[in-house]
Amino acid sequence: MKSASPQHVFRALADPTRRAIFEELTRQGEQTVHALTSFAGVSQPAVSKHLTVLKKARLVRHRRAGRETHYRAQPEALAPMADWLRAYSTFWRERFDRLEALLDGMEP
Repeated sequence: MKSASPQHVFRALADPTRRAIFEELTRQGEQTVHALTSFAGVSQPAVSKHLTVLKKARLVRHRRAGRETHYRAQPEALAPMADWLRAYSTFWRERFDRLEALLDGMEP
């Protein structure tokens, strides 16, 4: 499965309700839309819209079982975000190392 772009992942998780739904699925495992609606405290249509955004970002997958749709988190879809953050971690680590060397050189 191809991963979503970092922009899609960041955008999907920027909303606190979507982030909470994703975290709930990560912690509790697969759940129905009904269970997620009870958890989120918003309407079922709102939860369905949030799940659609999470699906497009490949953060959740779904399966139909009779009349119910079950969703589960896809934590590996966070890889583009982790890669993006890792690049900035390297950037800042190098900058702080240079700053530390500069400050060490300024000591009397």
